[in-house]
Amino acid sequence: MAQLKIPAPLSRLRVGRGLVLLLCGVYFAVPMAASLFFSIDDYHGGYTFHAYTQLLSAPGFLDSLYLSLELAGATVAVLLLVLVPALLAARLGAPKLRPVVEVMCSLPLVVPVVALTTGIVGVLRWGPDYFANSPFFQTFVAIQNPDFPVVLLIAYVLMALPFAYRALDGGLRGVDVATLVEAARNCGASYPRAVFSVVLPNLRSALLSASVLTVALVLGEFTTASILGFQPFSVWINTYGKTDGQMSVAVSMISLMVVWIVLLLMSALGSGRRKSARS
Repeated sequence: MAQLKIPAPLSRLRVGRGLVLLLCGVYFAVPMAASLFFSIDDYHGGYTFHAYTQLLSAPGFLDSLYLSLELAGATVAVLLLVLVPALLAARLGAPKLRPVVEVMCSLPLVVPVVALTTGIVGVLRWGPDYFANSPFFQTFVAIQNPDFPVVLLIAYVLMALPFAYRALDGGLRGVDVATLVEAARNCGASYPRAVFSVVLPNLRSALLSASVLTVALVLGEFTTASILGFQPFSVWINTYGKTDGQMSVAVSMISLMVVWIVLLLMSALGSGRRKSARS
């Protein structure tokens, strides 16, 4: 039986891709391996995990991690609840508003994080003075509750808005939403059922991409939380990791592992749903 020969240009392309992937792997793996070795070296030719055990039992570790995960989940929920209906309405009912929505969703990119945080600090400072004798005073107090700072949630929603918008807009560009909704309506479905039963399943990859980008941003954000005086996981690891060199590296390794585990779980959840839907 004759064997198929792979063309030389295609073979060279595969080799080139393999080399690029190998270089990228080495670029990321070598610093990670060196950091891991430094964090477990006992300086006597042996190994110790004292830095990790001490870190995991440190006060505030679980509280800060839970707070970051809660903020990440709430940010994803708010973004999807706001963006998905807005983008669908712009595509189905008012196509001329799509450039306006795009500009509004992209505005946070041109505002530096420090400037955004400074503006929030200014509002939080003058707000109680102007609303001291009104019900809004309690609102300013409630949104700064350290157990779940809503003001930090608002800031994260604004910062993640451009990235979530791009992910969802890319998914919508690959789906003929108007045709899908019209077909569902012709079959007797209402608009809400058409959206939930027909449109959203076709946007699963876009929704997952927007969620992953948002979670990665929230778990890794430091500047805003630090300036506002809250202590999610990113601020906690910076504060607690200053005790010694090994502890600082161990904190960095654990933060990376937490982010990777969360993102991998989200990707695995999306892949499992896609497989079940196909079967």
